[in-house]
Parts: sequence; structure tokens; C-alpha cells
Amino acid sequence: MDKFREKMVRGMVRRGYKADFAERCYKQIEGFGSYGFPESHALSFARLVYVSAWIKCHQPAVFACALLNSQPMGFYAPAQIVRDAREHGVAVHDADVNMSGWDNSLEPLLRSRASHRGEGTGRALALRLGFRQIDGFREEWAKRLIDARGQGLFAGLEDLARRAGLPARALRLLADADACRSLGHDRRTALWEARRTPSDELPLFAAARAHDQQVRELGNEPDAKLPAMPLAEEVAADYQVTRLSLKGHPMQFLRPVFDAEGVLSCAQASAAKNGALVRTAGVVLVRQRPGKGNAVFITIEDETGITNILLWARLFEMQRRPVMASRLMLVEGEVQRSREGVVHLMASRVHDRTAELSRLSDVHRPNITLSRADEFIHPQHPRTSSHPRNVRILPKSRDFH
Repeated sequence: MDKFREKMVRGMVRRGYKADFAERCYKQIEGFGSYGFPESHALSFARLVYVSAWIKCHQPAVFACALLNSQPMGFYAPAQIVRDAREHGVAVHDADVNMSGWDNSLEPLLRSRASHRGEGTGRALALRLGFRQIDGFREEWAKRLIDARGQGLFAGLEDLARRAGLPARALRLLADADACRSLGHDRRTALWEARRTPSDELPLFAAARAHDQQVRELGNEPDAKLPAMPLAEEVAADYQVTRLSLKGHPMQFLRPVFDAEGVLSCAQASAAKNGALVRTAGVVLVRQRPGKGNAVFITIEDETGITNILLWARLFEMQRRPVMASRLMLVEGEVQRSREGVVHLMASRVHDRTAELSRLSDVHRPNITLSRADEFIHPQHPRTSSHPRNVRILPKSRDFH
């Protein structure tokens, strides 16, 4: 405001106003300018926060559904939104060819179940994941599937392929996403069926179908007796295809590895005494360095919860590679508890344990989705010089350096 003082006061005097009056006008505007914008900004955000908090409290399924349908956005990835919803009593169902739409949607809970859980009408809703959660699945395919389903539920994968006119890639994505359970297929048997279903229907069978005759082009095959997919591989496949899993968390399968090393879970680390030296590990959710501050904030997650980590800038510079490259991170540090009950792990050492994720599956590589607020993907500071690690098969990075 001081840059406009002389211009304003002189301008008013030239137009016949007294100098002291012009000075008082400037002082009044200057005073308001120091708090006027933050005040209005705070008021608008306070209203948004209040409304959001009310919806999350009274309609948690609606809140989670809306956030998922607004992705990509916000601080949390889909896996964390779904996890929080389930922790607050929301039933979440996988995407399914006979029940899902393109968007995530809401379904009524069975009355007996809702009553047993003591839920009122506001919470008697379940969240159904939509086809938008399947990486690579097109909205156009979803629309064709939903339109065909209006004539009746699908009886099998071949029936779905013929009525919806889906290409082979769409069928394989649905199978790989484990979205064929209502057809009686788990992930492996659905993939088996998808791969043997031809993309184009032979003219003879197409003609029979046109006359409303119930025909099948594919003959019955003997049971292939495919081995059951281990749960760890199921979870890895879920993360690879849909970026989340309702079957488990990647860290629960790696727990024996870290237990053998004396590494605490996130819940155990958070419950440790103030000043305790601990080691904990989890998948990385977000890394931030507010402004040009002297600290880097990191949040990691395992099957028990999250740990908030603070790493001073001088230590970060010594450990840049493990901090920035980790998808699964092991952290050593001191537990610090504030009077308000906030717990941080003051990190002294960071280890990149991303390679452990390969233990989950030989075929599926779990894709741990970082928050869009993560400095690795969306940095807050422009890059001032090149860095050798900028060459990677990932979205173009502008890490802080």
C-alpha cells in the first residue's frame, strides 16, 4: 500500500480535498488492507470447512463418494479416502459389471445389517466403486456396458461382450480389476474367460442372436483348475489396476519382514513414549516442504495407521535420494509429543525399502499412488538447476532441490 500513498494523497489534494483528510483516507485504506483480504478469505474457507465437516460426520458415504468422483484432486489418494470411509463405518463394495456405473455410487444397506450396526438413515448407505477407478477403462465402454445391462443382468462374460460390444482390452481390464464376481468368476477365471472370448462374433451366431435366440459361441470347457491367487498377489493386483484394495494393505504382508528387524508399526510408533527412539516403516503418502522452510514433512502409512515425520533440511540434503525416491520408506527417529497430543517422528535416518514391494507378486507391481500434494509429483518450488534423477519413466518431475 505504501507505493500508492503519494499518488493517492497528491491526487486528492489536486481535486480540492484537504491534505489531512486525504491522509486520513489513506490511513483507513492502509489499515483495512492489512487484514481485509485474510478476513474474507478465512470466512469463505471457514464456511467450506464447516459444510464439508458436517457432510463427513453425518453422511460419510456421500462424502467419500463425492471425493472419489472428483479425483484427481486434493491431498489424499483414493486408497486413503476409502480407508478413512471404512474406518468410519462405511461399507465399500468393489466395482462389478452387474452393479457399478462409471462414477462411484451409493447403494442402500440391507435393513437388517444397518439395524444391527445401529446405523440411522444417514449412515445406511454403502459405497460402490465405479469403473472410473479402473486404470485404462474408458467412459465410452462403461456407457455401452450400462446401456446393455438395462436389458437384464449379464449371465456371463461372453454375454457381456456380445450385448455391450466391448473390445478384448475392455474385457481383460474388467477381469484384471476383479469386477466379474457377480458372474461367478474370480480374477484368474475371469481372465481365462476374457482371453478365450473372441472380439468379433461369427455371422451365424450374430444372426441367431438377432432373432432373440439364446446361443453361445463358446463351448463349455473342462475346469482348468487354476490355482487360487494368494491374498498378497490379489492386493498387489488391486493396487496395480484400481490404485486401492478392499482386501488388505500391502504392508500387512510385509509385516513379518519388518518384525524380524524390530521395526514398529505406525500405530506402535505413535503410541511410544515421548523421546523414545523408534524405527517404523510404511508406504509414502506425501512429502512436503512448505515455503522455503527448514523442514520436510513426510506421511507414511501401513495397515495400522499413519505416521507423521519431520526431517530437518540439513538431514534431508544428506539423504536426498532415499527421501525423494522411496515408495516404501523405513524411518529412524525420536518420538515427539506436543501438549496438544500431536505426535511427530523426528527423523534422523531414512531408508528406501521400495524393493520389498516386489515380494507381494511376481506378476503384479503394486502402484502406490502419491498424493497430488507430494513434492515428487507436484513441487511447490521451481527447479533452478538440472538433477540427474530427473530422467525417469514417470510424469515429468519438478522436485524441490
